[in-house]
Amino acid sequence: MSKVGIRPLGDKVLVKRLEAESKTAGGIVLPDSAKEKPKRGKVLSVGEGRLLDNGKRFPLQVRGGDTVLFSSYAGTEVKVNGEEMLIMDENDILAVVG
Repeated sequence: MSKVGIRPLGDKVLVKRLEAESKTAGGIVLPDSAKEKPKRGKVLSVGEGRLLDNGKRFPLQVRGGDTVLFSSYAGTEVKVNGEEMLIMDENDILAVVG
């Protein structure tokens, strides 16, 4: 069980977005309205894995604590204790960073 009290089921993953950059590469400070939602996050909790046709579980490739990149429209946004998080399929995750 994750620290936030949500346990994803099956091949679902609970991700908290990392903060958006507040400056551009050229040093321009961006207001909140101009920031894009980051496509990077930290995995807080994972489900037990995808259920295969033979009844066995295929374990997920990501683990709690991994920093991941995900697609723009990935997951479903949920608020837990005032914090925005995403519940997404493991297939929505593009890569593990670092």
